[in-house]
Amino acid sequence: MITAPSSTYFTAPPHWEWLVVFYFFVGGLAGGSYFLAALIDLFGRYQDRPLARLGYYIAFPCVILSGLLLIFDLHRPERFWHMLIESNTLQPMFKLWSPMSIGSWALLIFGFFSFVSFLGALAEVDRFRWWPGAVRTRPPGILGALFSMIGGLFGFYVAGYTGVLLAVTNRPIWSDSPLLGMLFIVSAASISAALILLLADRLDFTPPGVVSLHRMDAWVLVLEFIVLVAFLVSLGPVFRAWLNAWGLLLLFGVIILGMLLPLALYWRREPLVGRFNLSNATAAAVLVLVGGFILRVVIVFSAQGV
Repeated sequence: MITAPSSTYFTAPPHWEWLVVFYFFVGGLAGGSYFLAALIDLFGRYQDRPLARLGYYIAFPCVILSGLLLIFDLHRPERFWHMLIESNTLQPMFKLWSPMSIGSWALLIFGFFSFVSFLGALAEVDRFRWWPGAVRTRPPGILGALFSMIGGLFGFYVAGYTGVLLAVTNRPIWSDSPLLGMLFIVSAASISAALILLLADRLDFTPPGVVSLHRMDAWVLVLEFIVLVAFLVSLGPVFRAWLNAWGLLLLFGVIILGMLLPLALYWRREPLVGRFNLSNATAAAVLVLVGGFILRVVIVFSAQGV
């Protein structure tokens, strides 16, 4: 038990289990993948549009899966709609003071954007003929640019709001640092880039942006490492909560396996051109995904055992 003074020690743990861990992970993939796809669409080269399509292909199924995980974790899953609709008046229920209420609406709205962009990505390759105009929801064009920007902002929010939700939950570790939301955002970017790169490799996509995305993921990993270290330092005496098996899992599973080893594979001395060291790059992407999942495991379960 931690001896540092804190009001957080008087609250009972929420007893979140694996469904919540997977929800945090899949939600991060949904928001991060859409945000990266929107960036590629808005600022990337036309030849890199296949990479953006992969981001949209990932985002929509992941946002559906994350919603289902959130519903199944409720004690009464059939009452999930009460998070959005007032049961007495059947009017929309929106609580500005509740991160959970805001997050529920953000997830719903983001689901709409990810669905339309998913259809637009399919329409671009002639796999969705019922609504050919769906492709106009992607840049270039004013409508497509606005749609991608707004959807990207919601994706950014969804990627990080789970960290904010933990930060306002009155438990040790979660509420002892203001950096948890930032950590989740940066982690969502790294795991989303890794998954897009994995799919690009499997589908034999070779747009110029693949190399750039590899480099970006490496730099995001550096940023994630810096934010994680800052997060640990900001915990102060509460950091002692991780001087146990959870701390070892954080060190070896997240920092070494999920950050330092992928960086070593990304930045080997071979030239970063063409299909550079795809075996190393694929291994690095897998390790990033594993490390991102373990990060959420450690953060969710360790604080509930304090």
